[in-house]
Amino acid sequence: MGDKARQYKPSTVRRLDTLSGNECAEPTCKKSLIAEDRQSIVSKICHIEAASENGPRWNDDMTDDERRHYNNLILLCDEHHTIIDNKENELKFPVELLKEWKSNHESKMLYKLRNSSLLKTAIDAISDLEFEIEGDDIKTKPFDIDVKIHYNDIKRNKYIINEYKIFYPKVNSLYRELEGQGSFKKEKLLRNINNLYLRKKGEYLNGNENFIEQIRENADNIFEDIENELFNLVKQDGEFYHEDIVYGISIIMVDAFMRCKILEEPI
Repeated sequence: MGDKARQYKPSTVRRLDTLSGNECAEPTCKKSLIAEDRQSIVSKICHIEAASENGPRWNDDMTDDERRHYNNLILLCDEHHTIIDNKENELKFPVELLKEWKSNHESKMLYKLRNSSLLKTAIDAISDLEFEIEGDDIKTKPFDIDVKIHYNDIKRNKYIINEYKIFYPKVNSLYRELEGQGSFKKEKLLRNINNLYLRKKGEYLNGNENFIEQIRENADNIFEDIENELFNLVKQDGEFYHEDIVYGISIIMVDAFMRCKILEEPI
């Protein structure tokens, strides 16, 4: 059980790295997470709720997918990882405190990244991908984002969607800027993401007629599979993109979810 809980998805590790800002998430710690040679990684991934039954803050009700998910992980320096993972210190560092550290640290980093060029880079990278088939041009009606989350029974990625939905105006502004330049990058990007969703949807449904129940059962896996595939495709596309682009891709993913290019529109 514990092994899978430590098999982190590449996009999870990259998001942790990006939002760490090269700083330990312990509020008073000033240690960098990259050594002075600027190459050696000295950060440690710490489980907020333990990866194994004998670890601190074990939650028997969690699945291994939940244990290894971004929501349950915090990036620390080696010293604070050792302190926090010491079973004898469990009461000193409860789940609520570690979640507060994570939220406050990442909010600070999100503010710094908000005006970065990563969103524009992500839009360029995803829109440049070439697919053999084209997704449907889906027309959507207005809906409440929480209704769509509930309709698709999203659990693990609810936090990320709610955290990144605030970037919708920023993404919309970039799309309007591109359209003003006569660019069709927005349409191609959304079509590419919809292509990936249609493919993943087909893999998970596998001919099952009761499709909405299958979607709900696998909604989090589908969301994460598309995100990982997007990053891998961008890496393989011949251009060099800094690994921090995963942050931009995550925001574009949430935006596409809100535009109903990923998962199902509420009825």
